[in-house]
Amino acid sequence: MLKLILSLDGAFLGEFPVESRCVTIGRRPTNDIHIDNIAVSVDHARVVTVGEESFIEDMDSTNGSLLNGVPVKKHVLQHGDVIGIGKYQITYVNDASVGVVPGEKAEDFESTILVQPYGLKTEVPVFLPAEAAHAEPAAQAEDQPLPLARVQVLTGSGVGRELSLNKTLTTLGKPGIQVAVITRRPHGYFITHVEGAEHPAVNGVSIGVQAHQLNDHDVIDLAGVKMEFYLAEL
Repeated sequence: MLKLILSLDGAFLGEFPVESRCVTIGRRPTNDIHIDNIAVSVDHARVVTVGEESFIEDMDSTNGSLLNGVPVKKHVLQHGDVIGIGKYQITYVNDASVGVVPGEKAEDFESTILVQPYGLKTEVPVFLPAEAAHAEPAAQAEDQPLPLARVQVLTGSGVGRELSLNKTLTTLGKPGIQVAVITRRPHGYFITHVEGAEHPAVNGVSIGVQAHQLNDHDVIDLAGVKMEFYLAEL
């Protein structure tokens, strides 16, 4: 299933199934995704789906459109990509493209899917809460490189399995049940709810709609599987 998830600073605003060839985005009320904000053009952008591929296309908007933090005019979309429209974010979700980590069996991780997204070469700002954005100066982050982190499965048939969080954005979960993303940023790792009626829990407490910064040895409860987040290099 294809869908677009609208959010603002990590807060969920709406979910829009991609049921037609063209999904329009803009300030005009007749757009499929209506964003009533002065920074958004009347007809700002559109998502066009042809066959099995979808594209984001900027409609000569005043402030432009971003894809994973990079300005684009037209670009193919992949599962987990984040479109930036003004201060708003639209996450592209393509359940059909979600697959099991190479070498894993479908029943591993209690059928929970751990996926490394493709082609994300830039930092993704969408899931960073405003207060965390100023928590550490950029220069300090560069002087102290972020340690590599991993998640290790603690329950179910996949006990002991590990996944390195060496990409900018890693998608975890089971489409249609519960999906979250872990974003790797210069000053920390953040987990954010993407899909599902219930939010993931960290150390037994729901993370809510905002991005939640992970600490060494935090336990994540996602789609019925418990996983430990830990820093591999200290």
